[in-house]
Order: sequence, then C-alpha cells, then structure tokens
Amino acid sequence: MASKVAERRAIGRTSLQVSALSFGTAPLGGLYRDLSDEEAQASVDAAWAAGVRYFDTAPHYGHTKAEHRLGAALRRYPRDEYVLSTKVGRRFVPRTHAYDGSEGWQNPLPFEAIYDYTRDGILRSYEDSQQRLGLVDIDMLLVHDIGTLTHGERNAHYWRQLTEGGGFRALDELRAAGAVKAIGFGVNEREAILDAMREFDIDCALLAGRYTLLEQAPLDDLLPACVERGVSILLGGAFNSGILARGLAGERKFNYGEAPPQVVARVAQLDALCKRFNVPLAAAALQFPYAHPAVATVLTGARSATELRENADSFDTPLPREFWLALRDEGLIDARAPLPGIGSAAR
Repeated sequence: MASKVAERRAIGRTSLQVSALSFGTAPLGGLYRDLSDEEAQASVDAAWAAGVRYFDTAPHYGHTKAEHRLGAALRRYPRDEYVLSTKVGRRFVPRTHAYDGSEGWQNPLPFEAIYDYTRDGILRSYEDSQQRLGLVDIDMLLVHDIGTLTHGERNAHYWRQLTEGGGFRALDELRAAGAVKAIGFGVNEREAILDAMREFDIDCALLAGRYTLLEQAPLDDLLPACVERGVSILLGGAFNSGILARGLAGERKFNYGEAPPQVVARVAQLDALCKRFNVPLAAAALQFPYAHPAVATVLTGARSATELRENADSFDTPLPREFWLALRDEGLIDARAPLPGIGSAAR
C-alpha cells in the first residue's frame, strides 16, 4: 500500500503541491529541549526518507537557529523536489539583555526580535532568511504571529503596518515578481486569517492548533471561507502542543501550557474510545484534520528521527470506519467535521 505521507495537495490556486504530512521546525530551534546539530540533521533526513516534501520554518524558532539548521540539512537534497516556507514579521538583531526563557526556547542563538510588519521590514526579513537558510528560493512566505493573542492592544498598530505601512504591498511585490510562489499567514488564531482574507488575496494560512480532535471552532467560519476562496490551510499543532501525542500517559501540554482540567477530561474520553477500537490516539490526531478539503497538509514537529518515523507511521496507520463514526456519534467531535474516508454526512 502506498504511503499517504507523500500524497500531494495544491496550495490555493498556485502551482505548488505539498506532501500530506509535512515537517515543522520549532523543535529544531530548541522548543522545550535543545537538539544537537546531528539530531536536527537526522530528523530532516528521516522526514525525507518517509516521503515528506514540505518543510516550514521561521526566524522566531530558536531566534534564527532553526533556519540555520534546516538550510544546512536541506542543501544536500535536490531543490526542485521539496517546498519550503518561512515567515516574516520579526527582524532579529543582537541581543541586548539576558534571555529569560519565557518563550520556551532552550539555548537560542544570541539574537532578539523586533516586530516589524512594514514593507521594508518584510523585505529585509525575507533577505535575511535567504542568507540564514543558504537558499535563494523560498516557496512560501507567511506573516507570523499577527493577532491579539500575540500583541494584545498593540495588534492594531502592527496591523496598520501591513495595511498602511506597505507590508501587504511587499508580499504582493514578491509574489508578482516570482520571488515566492505563495503568500499567507502563520498564526494561532483563526480570526487573524479571516481579517487577512478581507484585506488581501492570500494563498494559504498556517493555523497552529484550533482544528484538532480537541478544537473545531474553524468549522463555523474559517474553513468554509477557505473552501469558497481557494485558500489552503497548513494545519499545525495537531497534537495541541503534546497532549494528543500520547494522551494522559505523555506530556500534558495544551497550547503551549499545562492542560486545564476540562481538556484532561476530554482527552481521557478520547483515550478510552481509542482503546476500545485499538486505535493509537496519535494516529487519530494526525489523520483527523487532513479529512477537511481546506487542509492541504498536516505539519508535525519531531525532536528526533525516531519521533519523525513514529509520526509518519501514525499518519499511515489504517483506522476503522467504525472508530470515526463512534467519535462523531458519541459527541467527541463536531458533527459537521469531515471524517477520513467518510466525509461530513455519511453514516
């Protein structure tokens, strides 16, 4: 049986096609635990061997460490055989004070971020990423972490940098010139993507979390709008920061923090259903979002080659139709959610 990992879906209306399972590089930046350069390389090599052909990174990850590591790892592979994205919105300058660890990076590089969504800021960030990656061709450029979750009351200021300060214009110029093939957003909140779609013609959006076994609010508005407008969702955070990877037996992290009691209770219910059908929770978590037609790929991070292979196996593991129907019928997911191999209405 052919691996589902290497299946391809198009990005919006562009010529780009990404693998069904893709590689997110926050772990390469040392999220929660630092990796050696050798471990980082081994993770990328394992992704390639599994059929992964889309890799996403960001200057923010490890304060530019992930871009350095990903570029070094990918330069040994043919450039025309994979899709690469990185992000804009932060420029990095030499650190002027001690890093306090609040962002979760372990041993980041000695740089700190300046938020800058202006035209000049975005163009400079793009060029800086090319140099850190050691690669000229960046296929997709995503506006990173715009939204009230990141910026609070300052978000309106940064949004004006996109609309009035030329940020959107810079993205349009890069796409029109063929410097990048697709542009979009990389955020943790669906509202920011909806706002962007009202202002600008985006091709895709990386949504971290928000559409998982634990959260399906985007079915109300974002996902239907994406289907209607031909915008692809790059779905990150399928494990909700970890709790869906191994259930209550593993790390109880939910959306970058400790899981609250109501989430723990819901995961216990999901765990019980999985055990009843002999289904690995990780497999259900990775396969569920890919059933939605707006989702082009499911991004997964890995701290090691072993974790990457586990994720690829989970994505490929056949799950019984009866399990998906029970998940819906017992009210553990939104009844409107499409299910793998079933769709959104079949019984």
